[in-house]
Amino acid sequence: MPIATEIATEVEKLVKSKPFYAVAGAGDLAVKELRKLPQRIQRLQGRSEEIREVAKDLPEKAKELAGKAEVYAQHFPEKARVYADHVADRATKIYDEFATHGRKVVSKASGEAARELEEVSEASAPPRASAPKKNGRARAPKSTAAPKS
Repeated sequence: MPIATEIATEVEKLVKSKPFYAVAGAGDLAVKELRKLPQRIQRLQGRSEEIREVAKDLPEKAKELAGKAEVYAQHFPEKARVYADHVADRATKIYDEFATHGRKVVSKASGEAARELEEVSEASAPPRASAPKKNGRARAPKSTAAPKS
């Protein structure tokens, strides 16, 4: 098998794989979220005074929680297992959602690319000559002018 065919086969397998679609979906959603970032930064900058007030209370709250640390440590292994199971389930669902979204993104992009390619192809195609009649003469183009009265 020629190397070009082998590469084309591997690329086709990759493009039809769930991980490819998951990456495409995650990338598309990341771009959408990054576009929202400037607005979020502005909102947070407007809340700077509120954040300073909360930060003042942090040392006192840390002392309160330090006394409860031993109780939390006793239950930590059990809670960690439950949380890990939950995270694994959620990760699987998110992966599937990314793949589904990625299929839509890739399908839309390839459809648009195909339409653009078709438009370019049609625009660059040479004009068709009239088909010859059975007697060997070319057909005259149909007139679109209105008949004379």
